[in-house]
Amino acid sequence: MNGHLIAGKWAAIILGAVFACTLVPASIDLDRMEQLALSRYNASTAATVASWRQLIDEIEVLADEQKVARVNTFFNRLIRWRQDRDIWQQEDYWATPLETMARRQGDCEDFAVAKYMTLLLAGVDVDKMRITYVRAQVGGPHSNISQAHMVLAYYSVSSADPLILDNIVSEIRPASRREDLKPVFGFNSKGLWVGAADSPATNDPGARLSRWRNLLQRMAADGLG
Repeated sequence: MNGHLIAGKWAAIILGAVFACTLVPASIDLDRMEQLALSRYNASTAATVASWRQLIDEIEVLADEQKVARVNTFFNRLIRWRQDRDIWQQEDYWATPLETMARRQGDCEDFAVAKYMTLLLAGVDVDKMRITYVRAQVGGPHSNISQAHMVLAYYSVSSADPLILDNIVSEIRPASRREDLKPVFGFNSKGLWVGAADSPATNDPGARLSRWRNLLQRMAADGLG
């Protein structure tokens, strides 16, 4: 995520822009998604979606920590990080998982959303995950420079030290070992947490419309809801 967009993006999200609807899929049609991958894109994208579906099938029976590791590895190997303006010619575009897999490129929120949706489909409880905005320290441990970044945090229980799924540091580490990341807020479909708080600041995050609603609508059109 671009450093100069920190204030604008965080302000928009804190105002409720991302909480239009739930991320828990109500109606999933992965056959449709695979068909769209072929008709809208190409055979290579269809093959990627087929591999993604196979991953979901394989990990459904695994423990959560194994699911988290497999999904993190899948997307970190598949997707190359690039800025939105280079991929989409926009300053801020939230891609659906299908769009991300088709381009094989994405920025931090695209990684986080794709991992989150995949883990939901694989049976991980939504209460255990938060898409989290952080300030990421850059330039070394003594640097005062930070930039906006998004990761996915997995909590085995609500009070646990969460595991951080990141596209910059591929190794999954507990948050206590990611001193370069300072949480600003995290969210899932049920609430909003400010900083590293254990309790949500709100349990009713579904009031306003913006990029998140648009993303959910596009995901539904792709077969994910």
